[in-house]
Amino acid sequence: MGEIVGAGLLAHVPTVVLPEEIRRELNEGREITLVTGLRQLREEVFGRDDYDTVVVLDSHWATTVEFVVTAQQRRAGLFTSEELPRGMCRMPYDFPGDPELAHNIASFADRHGTWITPIDDPYLPIFYATVNLWKYLGEGLPDKRWVTIGVCQTGDAEDHLRLGRALADGIAATPGRRVLLIASGALSHTFWPLRELRKHESSDPSHIFTPEARAADEQRIEWFKEGRHDRVLDTMDEFAAYKPEARFAHYLMMAGALGERACTAKARQYGEYENSIGTGQVHLWFDRPEDGWAGTGLPDDTAPRHPHRLA
Repeated sequence: MGEIVGAGLLAHVPTVVLPEEIRRELNEGREITLVTGLRQLREEVFGRDDYDTVVVLDSHWATTVEFVVTAQQRRAGLFTSEELPRGMCRMPYDFPGDPELAHNIASFADRHGTWITPIDDPYLPIFYATVNLWKYLGEGLPDKRWVTIGVCQTGDAEDHLRLGRALADGIAATPGRRVLLIASGALSHTFWPLRELRKHESSDPSHIFTPEARAADEQRIEWFKEGRHDRVLDTMDEFAAYKPEARFAHYLMMAGALGERACTAKARQYGEYENSIGTGQVHLWFDRPEDGWAGTGLPDDTAPRHPHRLA
């Protein structure tokens, strides 16, 4: 039986793969802590031997009529971003995939009332929400498998939670798998307009697009640190006003896999909460609690919605 051994809400912004001198130039001479946070995550989490597969829930990969999970034996190539080719140009990537896990995840689609297709096409595009994090967390670890699942642009919050439920069941059905989940994406996500954005390239959160968006992000960071995933999920309509990246679908998929409102895992933060031309970025990591992702220490107002995954 497979299991999820850790999960994270991680930022993938283009600045993390720019040369250090450019990062410092953009950030008033300082290194951005999104970089130092990823390096610390590599040392403390991804450099360990207690997992074999990483599943990235990629907020940049938007499908339309179904969820898609990568099913190649291996993915390798050179990545140039259509969004920022000056900064992300011919970046090499090379890692094994996990076709068995991909097909097992897809096999639970009907049970959860959704549509999931495993795709092994070697020409399937890859996106920097996966590549940028792999460069820090996976490169140089040739035995670690990486799998990506995209968001579905026609899906609502319930659809993405259903994907997460199927993901958890697919992992459980794959013998011996020990999986790390990455919800790759931002919190609030409104960019400064082009003619203004070069005044807001510093990582200082004073450059977040509005004070209200910053406050909403910081409130959710505190809830994550308290293990109150229920509060995050219960206030999704309120958070939508601040346009979280991909409608926060990357987090919703992860939450669906971890027990949703019943999840009590507490976050630890790597680096600071930072700005990226108006958007809110943070690295939060959740270790599996000793009593499970949706364990016994639930807040009084939290009831498990899917008790079959409490173990």
